[in-house]
Amino acid sequence: MSGTLPRLACTAALAAQAVLAPVPAAAAPRPQRSVSQLLTDLQQLYRQAEQAAETYNATAEKLKRQRAEVNRLDGELARARLALQDSRADAGRLARRQYQNGDADGLGPYVRVLLAPDPQHALDEGHVIGELARERARTVSRLSAAEQRQDALARAARTALDTQLTLAGRQKKQRDDVRTRLADVERLLASLTPAQLAAITALEQRGVTAAQQQLAASGALPTNTTASSEGGRAVRYALEQLGKPYAWGAEGPGAYDCSGLTSQAWEHAGTPIPRTSQEQWQLLRRIPLGQLRPGDLVVYFPEATHVAMYVGDGEVVQAPRTGETVKVSPLASYPVLGAVRPDQAPATEAR
Repeated sequence: MSGTLPRLACTAALAAQAVLAPVPAAAAPRPQRSVSQLLTDLQQLYRQAEQAAETYNATAEKLKRQRAEVNRLDGELARARLALQDSRADAGRLARRQYQNGDADGLGPYVRVLLAPDPQHALDEGHVIGELARERARTVSRLSAAEQRQDALARAARTALDTQLTLAGRQKKQRDDVRTRLADVERLLASLTPAQLAAITALEQRGVTAAQQQLAASGALPTNTTASSEGGRAVRYALEQLGKPYAWGAEGPGAYDCSGLTSQAWEHAGTPIPRTSQEQWQLLRRIPLGQLRPGDLVVYFPEATHVAMYVGDGEVVQAPRTGETVKVSPLASYPVLGAVRPDQAPATEAR
């Protein structure tokens, strides 16, 4: 992981020092955890919080799509009901017309054709009768189809609404889980002294530096790569967000989470991509790290729960974690899973 620990950490630590009562002299001293143990615990809590946030984001996207589907089905159902009304009106008009054209002597139209003295008149009458029969068949068919479509759409709309309610309930539980994870982070930060925070920050930075050097030594980092025109626009947008705070579930413009930043950057570049880091990893084209060009996405952790945008020179722009802001960091800030390319456009000419 990279960068300084959140400003929240310092605030929480100072607040904890101010409000916590001194430990009684008779109390047994608590065993002191090492700086490396504290860093491991803090990194694990951050990772759990981000996993919960990305799960929440995935459900939020499903809920957004489901709401759109419910609205679409409601619109189709309303149109189907109007069509059914029209079909019933047509059937009613046909029935009234047939009744009004009935004979006073009780003879049906087919008998009148057989008894007609004029053969041509009989043929004309037969044509009319045939057309009436076909019109009646068409009207009945339309009415039946309209009734079936309305019933099918009504069932689909009820099912879609049930799914929406289920997703909404799941989203609420996941939101509560994220808040619980973040509370765990805050409690640990509040328990640390400024000296411990400084030591953790230094240890974390040394780990990032070593990981970056190892990546460079392996030859995995790209050199002299240029962005596509879309990738260049995505990078410019992401860099314009520097200094804005991280907030889980946020897609800008005031704050972002990791995948909110990358998805919005590519949206503004004219190439919409999936919302969550896991979907970005699953659905976008994977590329070797050595082929990275600015605008490509670097995905982190085995579960693909964090993502950043490559900007060149071995660096990424990212919304790191709660309490921090959008910033440029070494590519090896977190354990790298792989890289994906949102667009298929060729790179621009190097200048």
